[in-house]
Amino acid sequence: MDLFDVYPLYDITPVKGEGSYVYDKDGNKYLDLYGGHAVISIGHSHPAYVNALTKQLREIGFYSNSVKNPLQQELASKLEKVSGINDYSLFLCNSGAEANENALKLASFHTGKDRVIYFEKAFHGRTSGVVAVTDNEAIKSPFNTGHKATKVGFGDAEALEEELKKDDVAAVIFEVVQGVGGLDEGTTEFYLKAAELCKSHNTILIADEVQAGYGRTGDFFAFQKHGIRPDIISIAKGMGNGFPVGGILIDNAIEPKYGMLGTTFGGNHLACAAGIAVLEIIEKEKLIENSKSLFEYVKERAEEIPQIKNLKGRGLMIGLEFDFEVAELRKDLLFRHQIFTGAASNKKLLRILPPLNIKKEQFDTFFKALKIALKNYS
Repeated sequence: MDLFDVYPLYDITPVKGEGSYVYDKDGNKYLDLYGGHAVISIGHSHPAYVNALTKQLREIGFYSNSVKNPLQQELASKLEKVSGINDYSLFLCNSGAEANENALKLASFHTGKDRVIYFEKAFHGRTSGVVAVTDNEAIKSPFNTGHKATKVGFGDAEALEEELKKDDVAAVIFEVVQGVGGLDEGTTEFYLKAAELCKSHNTILIADEVQAGYGRTGDFFAFQKHGIRPDIISIAKGMGNGFPVGGILIDNAIEPKYGMLGTTFGGNHLACAAGIAVLEIIEKEKLIENSKSLFEYVKERAEEIPQIKNLKGRGLMIGLEFDFEVAELRKDLLFRHQIFTGAASNKKLLRILPPLNIKKEQFDTFFKALKIALKNYS
């Protein structure tokens, strides 16, 4: 049986990971500055993470949500402590798309409304509801476009207010720092206004922290910089360091009812063990502080390279913008210098999303390679 061919693949087969590096089947070593789409938060094969999963698997790996699983509460309590946010409850699922689907469904349950506002360049996932609120028509089927979803300009508070006045909007969903869309971030004034408007129009404000959360921006959540309190926060990617786990944090003002949300695999024993280990390592190794300080170092190094026209993002969610499309540059970095980087919908943007325990020396390796590669573009 063939695989359904939907991925354009590089001819590289990683078989081992360690820290900020991966190794292919031929023994070649690659510096991982992309973390498998920002998933690798604490580094590949972190010993404490491996030990936690191994220990849990020896005890029990899975049972359904029809019985008690104390690990879920342990994860929730640890998440509250490390993130510094209070008065939320946690619903666990399996991925970022599923987290956002549940967030939209819950918002509609709570408000009794059925339309969703999303923003230009947004990416929220590929399943039915969330692809409808993703700004990429090429990945929407006719089935997806049947949802009631309206796009407004990112940062356009006036347009947002006009839509909310129609009084049929269940939720406004946004990425504080856009990922696939190209590392754009709105102003604090915009986020404060959006929160105010949602509150006055009985609309749920959903912060999609699937990529930006878990310390990647130098804050635990990207929204914390702006002083807002979303009604629902979606999480995934860095949450499990590669183990499939996601969730939503739900303001305590939103009341649960039996059956309103559910999942077979979400919050299973292995997923919780992975999630707890990640939080413990983030806290113990001060990875949020590392993320913040390394951005300043990257900023200094980027200033040495005139071809970099703009530095976007914050923390270890970084975009280097050039005045040419970077597809060939990325291939050069990968195949000649053994460095993984990422792309965005902005084809002139090189995305950097490394493990949060990366070191300055590894960025030195990257910038040395980048300077050599850029000689072809001078």
